Amino acid sequence: MSHYRYIVHLYYICKIITTMYTAQTNLGKFKNDWYKPGASRLKMVIWYYTNMFFFTSRWFPDMGVKVFLLRLFGAKVGSGVVIKPSVNIKYPWRLEVGDNVWIGEDVWIDNLAKVVIGNNVCISQGALLLCGNHNYKKTTFDLIVGEITLEDGVWIGAKSVVCSGVVCKSHSILTVGSVATRNLDAYTIYQGNPAKPVRMRQLSYL
Repeated sequence: MSHYRYIVHLYYICKIITTMYTAQTNLGKFKNDWYKPGASRLKMVIWYYTNMFFFTSRWFPDMGVKVFLLRLFGAKVGSGVVIKPSVNIKYPWRLEVGDNVWIGEDVWIDNLAKVVIGNNVCISQGALLLCGNHNYKKTTFDLIVGEITLEDGVWIGAKSVVCSGVVCKSHSILTVGSVATRNLDAYTIYQGNPAKPVRMRQLSYL
């Protein structure tokens, strides 16, 4: 029994020593100088207030004006696009939206990198398209960015998250509250965190 206690004590001593000398995150050393937002400082400031007054607020419902403003700031936007109130868009100059796209209330398009949304895509309430991430293996917590693509006919469910680098292929579905960390196959329904395929999507003209 004494031999067992000795081994246990030795284990905890080694664990304490290892913890003392293990590298730790230092956010004070964080640098993202390499990242270029793709617009001048002035343009970013003007967009910040435009986004705040016309997009993230709930008092301005006119979708035609919203589409006009997105195009004015460099976004490519198709026809028949519906943008509900309280939508947050990081950088419109890194956004492409196809025809007949629905973007629901409280959607956040955090497009530090390019986001491409195909035709007839539905992004439901509170969904997040998250192009940014951090390298947790480095003490400096370096910024990582990746593009997101939603192909034609995709449905992103309410409160779900699409992570950086993900391609949601044609007519795939990410169900409510799910998190897509990898590409979604075409005509497949995904659920969970991380999202896993649960069944095929069957479409009918009737």
